[in-house]
Amino acid sequence: MAGSHDFTKNFYGRRRGKTLSPRQRRLLRDVLPTVSFSVADTTAGTLDPKTLFDFKIEDAWLEIGFGKGEHLGLQARDNPGIGFIGCEPFINGVAGMVTAIHERGLKNIRIYPDDARHVLVALKPESIGRVFLLHPDPWPKARHAKRRFISGENLNALSRVMKPGAELRIGTDHATHMAWIMVEMQKRGDFTWTAESAGDWRRPPADWPETRYAAKARASSTRCAYFTFLKT
Repeated sequence: MAGSHDFTKNFYGRRRGKTLSPRQRRLLRDVLPTVSFSVADTTAGTLDPKTLFDFKIEDAWLEIGFGKGEHLGLQARDNPGIGFIGCEPFINGVAGMVTAIHERGLKNIRIYPDDARHVLVALKPESIGRVFLLHPDPWPKARHAKRRFISGENLNALSRVMKPGAELRIGTDHATHMAWIMVEMQKRGDFTWTAESAGDWRRPPADWPETRYAAKARASSTRCAYFTFLKT
């Protein structure tokens, strides 16, 4: 990507899991090219998300690491006028999302099957109205803390592409990661935490579909945190 950074040397996480079924491979072959996009030839800071869709969108929302796409699929179903960009480097997750798009006839999702940071570099300033970062890898060991997505560099990138008043929603079920998020976000002057009491971040917003990670945490009596920050 012209004018971008090379992130290939410090990507952490899996790209493949269990062997895909023949149907999943077929959908990746036939459907993924129709709903995915590349930023390889995009000059940094020039990608208008509106150009990714074949209808006029009301706004563009971004999900970073959509897993198998449960949350992204439900948000897209419930908000047909919004254009959704989903970033996920894990091919098994991409296969799950493509399957949902195909089976539900979702027209308002575009997939970037790689590192979300490439998209953040490519996007135009103030072009995103909401960002979801739900249950990212907490990298719980102290020596791996630098791998966590919530960092000064990534928050700077998010701040650049988010519109004033845009929401950043973060979910986690890991206590160390909760504390990390609060500390890192409190350093920021460009994001405002909307919580007024502990209950505000212990309960998800009404339109926050439960992910498999949240369901697993609930089943094990682990408490989740649901953070909402506004871009100032």
